[in-house]
Amino acid sequence: MTDAVVKSAQRAFAVLELFELERRALSLSEVTSALGYPTSSAAALLKSLVVTGYLEYDRAARAYMPTMRIAVLGQWVHEGLFGEGAILAAAHRLHAETGLTVVLAAQSDLHAQYLHLVHSGEPLRAMVSPGQLRPLARSGMGLLLLSAQPDAEVRRLMRRVNARQPDDRIEIAELLVRLHQVRARGYAFSKDAVSPGFGLVGVLAPRAVAARQLAIGVTGRTEELEPQEAELVAQLREAVADL
Repeated sequence: MTDAVVKSAQRAFAVLELFELERRALSLSEVTSALGYPTSSAAALLKSLVVTGYLEYDRAARAYMPTMRIAVLGQWVHEGLFGEGAILAAAHRLHAETGLTVVLAAQSDLHAQYLHLVHSGEPLRAMVSPGQLRPLARSGMGLLLLSAQPDAEVRRLMRRVNARQPDDRIEIAELLVRLHQVRARGYAFSKDAVSPGFGLVGVLAPRAVAARQLAIGVTGRTEELEPQEAELVAQLREAVADL
């Protein structure tokens, strides 16, 4: 019974995240095609979300849309993470300036978690979505977030990582050298670390008192990022300068 409840919860959130990704009304067939759910299961799930007030159904268009209940439900979380929204506005300006996908991330235990994305038209859209986790020691955002912490805390975190994956250990001394380089430069440039052919250039956002440390970056094809490295770093720094 517990497994069934967990599976249902995962599917419900996957549906809501699909709307966040697509940002339009979706039909039953579009939901089943995107998520790979059986039609009967998807229909029952969508009906449940309508009954509970999280979705509305347009009979004429045969399509579903999230209701304002979704926006209101998460409003306090949004404010806790992003304050009055200045960093979100900066992310959208950065996207407009660069044409690249912009990522906001924070640490979630032993991972970097994508909190908000402004997508470009790249195929990366299908590979990166809000909520996704990336390894702290093996991703651009992870390196940035680790660079904000003292070496002693980095060692503690990496000992936990190594205990969980003894066959794929992190060399802590090598990682600390990389983190010192990130701190000295003030930015990270990760190439082909998570998705072959794609990279990320990012900086830390200023940290408000008692707020989570955020990192902001632009991601795209590595071959396109490399010749723009200096310019992208300047644009990232300008984006966070007034935060």
